Amino acid sequence: MSDKKNFMVFSGTATQYLAKRICDSLDCELGQMSVTHFADGEFEVCFDESIRGKDVFLVQSTFPNADNLMELLLMVDAAKRASARTVNAVIPYFGWARQDRKSKPRVSIAAKLVADMLSVAGINRLITMDLHADQEQGFFDVPVDHLYASAVMVPYIESLKLENLVIATPDVGGSKRASAYSKYFKCPLVLCNKTRKKANEVDEMQVIGDVQDANVILIDDIVDTAGTITKAADLIIENGARSVRAIASHCIMSGPASDRVQQSSLVEMVFTDSIPYNGGCSKVKQLSTADLFAETIRRVLNNESISDQYLL
Repeated sequence: MSDKKNFMVFSGTATQYLAKRICDSLDCELGQMSVTHFADGEFEVCFDESIRGKDVFLVQSTFPNADNLMELLLMVDAAKRASARTVNAVIPYFGWARQDRKSKPRVSIAAKLVADMLSVAGINRLITMDLHADQEQGFFDVPVDHLYASAVMVPYIESLKLENLVIATPDVGGSKRASAYSKYFKCPLVLCNKTRKKANEVDEMQVIGDVQDANVILIDDIVDTAGTITKAADLIIENGARSVRAIASHCIMSGPASDRVQQSSLVEMVFTDSIPYNGGCSKVKQLSTADLFAETIRRVLNNESISDQYLL
């Protein structure tokens, strides 16, 4: 590995819990940084130690509210102005990614706008995980190391040793991701087809495939209000499944999500720790991605390939 003196890891306010685990895996100290808040809501970011000539890795997920994104942008700008050799944004959860196209007239493409802001701020590289759509990597004009939560999810599923395993997706849009799991485990794939009347509210859903006496695992990338995934779980049980679990990359879990998961047919709801969870639902479990991000940072520093980290 490169000399530890040549790189430093810093964290934004919202993702310190994960950055500390990454530093433990890298056997380095988390860099010292302060954020000063002003009465009008503005804040100022300051690195409290020299970063001149260093490869700097800034860890911050950009989930709502927008202060997390703004804090990261200020961190990038401050690092560039402090003469860091390279500025690498480590964004476990890339917020605004669901707005990746014009879904109706006269709307913004927020994912592209955020990519542009990060580029203008001065990042040299992005390290992220499970973008909402793989093609969003093309929104950036810098190298993107796109990691997959399957690196931690697959070993966990294997540890369950479930018989008669069936992989399912709560909506047709996630069929590619679920299909990859299905092929890896050599088990059937079931689709849940949903229709919506409006955002975050499912109107109707049908199960396409056989789940009789199966142990089903629902695969998704983001769980927001948990309406879709809990409805799918309940419907799968109604169709004769023995059990149903869900795994998803990013734990947004807003509004009524925790109550919905707690009251649903789900045995457990498994996430990565890309977003912190404090919702109090006993069915929610989070798996750490610290080693995954730490190993990627090691390989970036050593100019090594990251592709053999991909299980799917």
